Amino acid sequence: MLNKGLRDEEKIRIDNVLKTLRTLVFVPQPLDHLQIAEVESQLKEFALNIETLVDYSNEELITLLIRLHFDWDQLEQFADFLMDFSKVKNYNFESKALALYQYIQAESKVFSFGINAKIASLKNINTK
Repeated sequence: MLNKGLRDEEKIRIDNVLKTLRTLVFVPQPLDHLQIAEVESQLKEFALNIETLVDYSNEELITLLIRLHFDWDQLEQFADFLMDFSKVKNYNFESKALALYQYIQAESKVFSFGINAKIASLKNINTK
């Protein structure tokens, strides 16, 4: 387990990478090669790249993120990134995002209407 100082530094580092990832895929237009390279660079901070993100099972991804000390909010932000990246680059990360949202809802012991709405929305998308 990390001590408080290291935990705070790790939280700040994860938050900064997530913020950058969300910024990169926020604009609803196709990404150019430089932006994709930047996404890859940011994912490396989490020992990931686009290919491994595609290849990982939902459970493997959750296990990795937990091992990297993601808190509930950071897990939600990463799931949000997966949703945004799916729209921008035509990847299908909806099932991974859904698994993350469901994991948060089940394991955090706190009911979130926001996460519940995201789960319902994803289930609607998958049934169409």
